[in-house]
Order: sequence, then C-alpha cells, then structure tokens
Amino acid sequence: MWLAVAAVVAGLIVLVWSADRFVDGAATTARYAGMPSLLIGMVVIGFGTSAPEMVVSALAAADGNPGLALGNAYGSNITNIALILGLVAAISPIAVHSSVLRKELPILLVITLLSAALIYDDLVSRIDAAVLLLVFAALMGWSIYQGMRGEGDPLGGDVDQEAFTHSMSKKRALFWLVLGLVLLVLSSRLLVWGAVEISQALGVSDLIIGLTVVAIGTSLPELASSLVAIRKNEHDLALGNVLGSNLFNTLAVVGIAGAIHPVAVEPAVLYRDWAVMTGLTLLLFVFGYGFRGRGRINRLEGTALLVIYLAYTGYLVTTMMP
Repeated sequence: MWLAVAAVVAGLIVLVWSADRFVDGAATTARYAGMPSLLIGMVVIGFGTSAPEMVVSALAAADGNPGLALGNAYGSNITNIALILGLVAAISPIAVHSSVLRKELPILLVITLLSAALIYDDLVSRIDAAVLLLVFAALMGWSIYQGMRGEGDPLGGDVDQEAFTHSMSKKRALFWLVLGLVLLVLSSRLLVWGAVEISQALGVSDLIIGLTVVAIGTSLPELASSLVAIRKNEHDLALGNVLGSNLFNTLAVVGIAGAIHPVAVEPAVLYRDWAVMTGLTLLLFVFGYGFRGRGRINRLEGTALLVIYLAYTGYLVTTMMP
C-alpha cells in the first residue's frame, strides 16, 4: 500500500514537471516552424496540457482499467472548471476578450451533451470512440482554420507574451519536447500502477480513484499555467488552457481509451459525474460568454465554483469510506 502511495506521489511530481517541459518544447518548436500564435494557443498548448490525461487514460485502458481512464477524463474536466477556474477567478476575476474562446464555450457545452448520448447505454464502445475521435478531428480542423485566420485575437497576444518569457533555442526546444514526452509516458505508467493498487487495497472502484487523486494530479499543469497566466494579466490564456483541455479530455482522451478497449461505464457516472460536469460547463458558458458584452467570471462566481468542487469531492470521499 505505501509503495503504491509513493508511486502515485512520485508519478505525479514527474508527470507535472515533464508536462510543463513538453508544453514549452512543443510551443517553441511550433513557433520556429512558423505556426501562428493563435494556432499555438488553440492546438499545441491545448494538446500539451492534456497530454497527461491522454497518456494516463490510454495506459489504464490498455491495462484493463477503463474506469480509471473515464474517471480521469471526466474528473479532470470537473477539476479544471470548478477548482482551477474557481480558484483563479477568486484570486483575480477573469475577463474574456477573445472571440475564439467565446466560440469554444458553446462548442464545449454541445460536446458535453453529446457525451451523454454515448455513455447512456453504460458503455463506450469502439463505435462510440470512433464518433468521438471523428468529432475531435473536425474540431481540430476548425481550430486550425481559426488559428490561421484569427490575426489580432487577444489569445494570440497572450501566447506571444508567453513565448517572449520562455524563449529558447530550437535545439533546446526539441530536447525538452522529446524528453518531456518520454518522462510523461514513464511517470504515467508509474501513476496508473499505483492508483490501481490503492483502489484494490481500499476496496473502491478505480473510477473513484480516477475522479479524485488521478484527476487532480493530471490537472496540475493546467492549474500551474493558469495561475501564471492570471498573474501576468493574460486572462484569455488562463481560460483557453481550461477550454482546450476539456475539449481534448471529452473527445480525445475518452475516444482513445475506448478505441484501445471498450469502456464499461458505471451507472453512477451518468447521474453523478456527467451531471456535475455538464452543470459546471453550463455555468462556465453563462459566466464567460458575455451575452450583453464582454464575458467575465467574477470573484463571487469563482467562489461558487470552488464550493461546488469541495461538495462534489467531499461526496466522493465519503463513498470511499468502508
């Protein structure tokens, strides 16, 4: 048991560190390749910050622990909105300037609703996985189109500011890109093993471990990058990190896991975890879209998100008790 706990802690530490290096390396390499700033913000950084969830869920599905894979994806979405954006907004209200992010908010809500139709029969089959991955591919095509033509969008300016802060040579960027990816896989392997051992020792489902410990751990890169972004007054980058990550989690993370191994969905997922995820996504849409002007998530709304997260996590923890 203690060896498993040590494996989870060590895995999370290396996972967070390597994910940060991977994102920096990938974003800088994309910049040297001539990719527009907005495209880097929408695709490269979104992909990079979701890399921990992707690798962890893929390995969990391959090992025959689909509950851990699904719990990691949905739990990370809940953590991203309620904990990360809630904490960031409570510290400093988030103003939404980017027109691209205002387009992503309703897209995320629609995709979240789509996911209910696919898990309604308590199974993410390979056909369901194919649907998710096809939608993901279409969304990436749209993101590339938006990124190529969205000159002057504030999100691109935030990415430019980050690039200036983390400037590095092309050779160094490639080094961190490769090393970060290798360490991501190794640390994820360690984390999955430890999480499965802990769930078996406690006699709880791997879904619950995925929704709590693993989800929080794999969301730490988003938390770190969002806190840094808001400290530099880069509000759109903070929100963009979360929106991009949630889109990747709902489509690519669950899709990849289901393609590797069909995911049996516990009945509680639909009425508990999916319902909470959807409710939070709807709140994020209402807060951030800005129906009468610029969208804004104020301190009161951020605090409300935090309270929801604490209540939800507290409920999950009580279900873990024998």
